[in-house]
Amino acid sequence: MTEARGPLAGIRVLELGGIGPGPFCGMMLGDMGADVIRIDRPGSPAHPVLQRNRRSLAINLKDPQGAAAVRKLAATCDTVLEGFRPGVAERLGLGPDDLLAVNPALVYGRMTGWGQDGPLAQMPGHDINYIAIAGALHAIGGPEDPVPPLNLIGDFGGGGMLLAYGLACAMLRAKISGTGQVVDAAMVDGTASLLAMTYGFLGAGAWQDRRAVNRLDGGAPYYRVYRCADGKHMAVGCVEPQFFAAFLQILGLSDDPDFAAQNDEAAWPTMHRRLEEIFTAKPRDEWAELFAGTDACTTPVLSLHEAPEHPHNAVRSTYRTADGIVQPMPAPRFGTTPSAVPRPAPQPGQNTRKVLADAGLPDHEIENLINTGVATEV
Repeated sequence: MTEARGPLAGIRVLELGGIGPGPFCGMMLGDMGADVIRIDRPGSPAHPVLQRNRRSLAINLKDPQGAAAVRKLAATCDTVLEGFRPGVAERLGLGPDDLLAVNPALVYGRMTGWGQDGPLAQMPGHDINYIAIAGALHAIGGPEDPVPPLNLIGDFGGGGMLLAYGLACAMLRAKISGTGQVVDAAMVDGTASLLAMTYGFLGAGAWQDRRAVNRLDGGAPYYRVYRCADGKHMAVGCVEPQFFAAFLQILGLSDDPDFAAQNDEAAWPTMHRRLEEIFTAKPRDEWAELFAGTDACTTPVLSLHEAPEHPHNAVRSTYRTADGIVQPMPAPRFGTTPSAVPRPAPQPGQNTRKVLADAGLPDHEIENLINTGVATEV
């Protein structure tokens, strides 16, 4: 195994398969140097980015021998994470009670959409459903309809990242107390947490429970996206008065009476129309050059292909090509324990024999698991 680098070097994580937020959590931990062992179904596909920085054990969890082998593996780990519906891990013999019995200091992370209890706990769902129930989807989009913000809020920001944070907190407590615990990470809860500032504004009377009428949802002319002559866009975010002044100066609007009162909501529709007309006069890159190096907080909206090539991202190596795929590099960055360039995602079962040996299984048991098809190696 490649020597780990990063602040979590020396931490071992057991990831019980899954898609989306669970693997994202595992990626984050692996990016920070943890030894992440992913349990894969034999023959399952590997995601080239979300499953990077792993070792893969392909084993049938429904077979009692497979589950028993995983329990032995859990005894060597600091944390385990799973993304099954509530009750599934218990039926496999891999629930919290099963694994904490063999490793009392284990942190057991559970990733679901609705949480481990509540009337929706057993219902299926996806990011769009979780953020809808949490209230976030209602607040995003134009005046007429909400717009799904990819699956960034529920799956990743309010899901996998929340679980990674919870696991890190619980592992710190386990190092102090010697006792593990269960971390119940629900995407609906995480999405609600991300709405903390919005609910604060709402409670203070500084936010309307409608789309596209507020300071940060496209309602304000100084915080929205404008279409340019070539159909591309510029992002305007000059919220503070000094940045709004810089923005107006560049556009030659400093003395224009239509823009004299930045936060006069009655004047916003006129400002919108004027700015829409102005931005359609030039293509995006001309506007980007005009605003570059200023305090106007106005930037080009870059595509997924363009973003890695932006000079700022290039200098910081925010994106790099690894294993032939452009992908984001580990974040955040650490001064004395930096992360390594990510290792490619393994093929399911690529590390089966070595992982089982590390768990203390004797050679004859490993051979039996492989020969009977309970475990698979590639």
